[in-house]
Amino acid sequence: MTSAVNTPPGELTGRAALVTGASRGIGLAIAHSLVGRGARTVITARRAEGLEEAAAALGGPDHAVPVPGNASDPAHREAAVRTAIDRFGGLDMLVANVGINPVYGPLMDTDLGAVEKIMNTNVVATLGLIQQAWHAWMAEHGGSILVVASTAGLRAAEGIAAYGVSKAALINLTTQLAVELGPAVRVNAIAPAVVKTRFAEVLYEGREEEVARRYPAGRLGRPEDAGEAAAYLLGPGAGWVTGQVLVLDGGGLARGPV
Repeated sequence: MTSAVNTPPGELTGRAALVTGASRGIGLAIAHSLVGRGARTVITARRAEGLEEAAAALGGPDHAVPVPGNASDPAHREAAVRTAIDRFGGLDMLVANVGINPVYGPLMDTDLGAVEKIMNTNVVATLGLIQQAWHAWMAEHGGSILVVASTAGLRAAEGIAAYGVSKAALINLTTQLAVELGPAVRVNAIAPAVVKTRFAEVLYEGREEEVARRYPAGRLGRPEDAGEAAAYLLGPGAGWVTGQVLVLDGGGLARGPV
């Protein structure tokens, strides 16, 4: 569970969101930040049980509606978008947070089938979701989109190179879509470094203090760090911000290699 943060009450009242990969970690933290500002949110993930628990933690059906399914399934993406429109009257904010990384190691030893799976889930399915949201609602009514990328997409990422390549593609996708979908829709991304989630455990487990020393801020990221950044980029305060990638890394890129 994410820790409490101070949020501007009512800032997103009356707005509807769809957050993918939101049963835990960064996705759930983003949903918490949006709901805390008054938004109503459809959340997705593969496993129904964990998603139901997340929806309950967000306040139940008046605030969050779960739609379990596989992000790579076009029917699931359509159902998620349609649920937001039918239950909440629209789709003002879309968060593309689904990401997988089933392999660890150098690219020269990485199975190409695994690379294809990573690209299909992380990139192709994200584009498919955005297409669905655009055609079903945002082209006519406008909105804002947030893509969850990674600092692995900004520089070489030893051990998770295939994942990094997919995140680099998402960063480019963000800038491409900001141009294509403007002015009706703003498109931005966040690029977190190591955040304390189950997904990222392999990157810090058993050596958290050592990893944290890489960052001038002196700690690893927390899910709520991403949640608050996402809420800003999606909300009215970022009305003149589009095509941007907000790096969330505790100053790691500023320091450079250590």
